Amino acid sequence: MMFEKEEIASLNLKLKGSDASEICKFFIENLNDKITFGSSLGIEDQVITHILLNLKPDFHIFTLDTGRLFPETYELIDRTNNKYKTKIDVIFPDYHEVEDFVKLNGINSFYKSIDMRKQCCHIRKLNPLKRALDGYDAWFTGLRRLQAITRGEMQIVEWDSNSNLLKINPLIDWSENDVWKYINDNKIPYNTLHDKSYPSIGCQPCTRAIQKGEDIRAGRWWWENPDTKECGLHAKG
Repeated sequence: MMFEKEEIASLNLKLKGSDASEICKFFIENLNDKITFGSSLGIEDQVITHILLNLKPDFHIFTLDTGRLFPETYELIDRTNNKYKTKIDVIFPDYHEVEDFVKLNGINSFYKSIDMRKQCCHIRKLNPLKRALDGYDAWFTGLRRLQAITRGEMQIVEWDSNSNLLKINPLIDWSENDVWKYINDNKIPYNTLHDKSYPSIGCQPCTRAIQKGEDIRAGRWWWENPDTKECGLHAKG
């Protein structure tokens, strides 16, 4: 079965009130191998990894290696693969694009302007994502409304305007406490940086620890205003 963009409203109505496992099961059963999961390896995505691999042990999961990740993130890939007897598909950017960008702009040019940072994200994240999603009709994400002001209007099912396919957000209504309770109850591996005041983890030079009382996304691109803090992977459309 293939769902069309015009079916999004009815799908959201149908799935309203369903738990994350029910949402994942519905799309796995209806889309078979035409749905994948792009994991950022954050706590939300670790929850979804756990749910998906318990429903379908050979479910396809990929992650984007930008070339600027924390060592702790790479270590988590190994721990996750070992726990679930799986192999997360690691997708890299085109090295020609990275080399050309760095030669022209400098190794840390993303600090210079929002435009420069978004160009870096485009090369290291958006282009690899498009390759990873090629051939699929839908993908799961770990997005939650409470993560950022840019995500407050997101729904369970959305249309991904970047890749022209459905985007499924099973944890959209979860709180951070819900996520941590599920992590602890199910002994799910998570990035050890979370224990060092890193609630949101991306590329190493673009992520810092936060202070008590700060927003959970305050450590991501901290030199920008909150309403610009998206890399473009989750464009609304």
